[in-house]
Amino acid sequence: MMGIHFLHPEFGYPRMTFLLNENDYMINHKKVYRLMKEMDIQSVIRKKRKRHGHTPSVIFPNRLKRKFKATGPNQKMVTDITYVSDGNQFFYLSVIQDLFNNEIVGWELSKRNDLELVLNTIEKWTKKKDVAEAVLHSDQGFQYTSKAYNNRLEAYSIKGSHSRKGNCLDNACIESFFSHLKTEKLYIKQCKSEVEIRQAIEEYIYHYNYKRIQKKLNKRAPIEYRHALAA
Repeated sequence: MMGIHFLHPEFGYPRMTFLLNENDYMINHKKVYRLMKEMDIQSVIRKKRKRHGHTPSVIFPNRLKRKFKATGPNQKMVTDITYVSDGNQFFYLSVIQDLFNNEIVGWELSKRNDLELVLNTIEKWTKKKDVAEAVLHSDQGFQYTSKAYNNRLEAYSIKGSHSRKGNCLDNACIESFFSHLKTEKLYIKQCKSEVEIRQAIEEYIYHYNYKRIQKKLNKRAPIEYRHALAA
């Protein structure tokens, strides 16, 4: 539990419970909450920038409703942003993941957590895939509720989907990828610059997509699983 807190100081007890269960530690949220209090583990929430007058422009229905399985590629996608550090400053990683085989289909790294980061991630995804009618699920962050985001989805005939406000488990799947990335690569490598972080992320995503086997994919890597079902 302390290890997860070290890697994800922003996690409260719901996300902590999810990651423990993902790693085969079957424990309910009430016990996690009690243990975190006993161990004096608290979520570290970074102060948000004030956005005077900002109200969400577009709120989509929750089209996934925690039904995270898809019968084919490019049907159900999830996206989120996490932060990583080189020891001196934060960088923001935006990722899109296909729930059919957990493949990472688009990512972008930036010094700024802004709308451009999200739109660039979508641009990289749409250049590689036929995305029409795909569902793209996110939380209700300011980027994902903006009119510009909605317009970009409409331009590609993508169906937007939002988690319920304040309910992080509605988009829990992508947390698992972020945890693996930090535990298996970034924490070990301890990058000292943006160049090193970018290289480490690129290396890990290639490994994750092409080589890292997953139990849920019949012990195949994501792209191997997709090719096997298409054969």
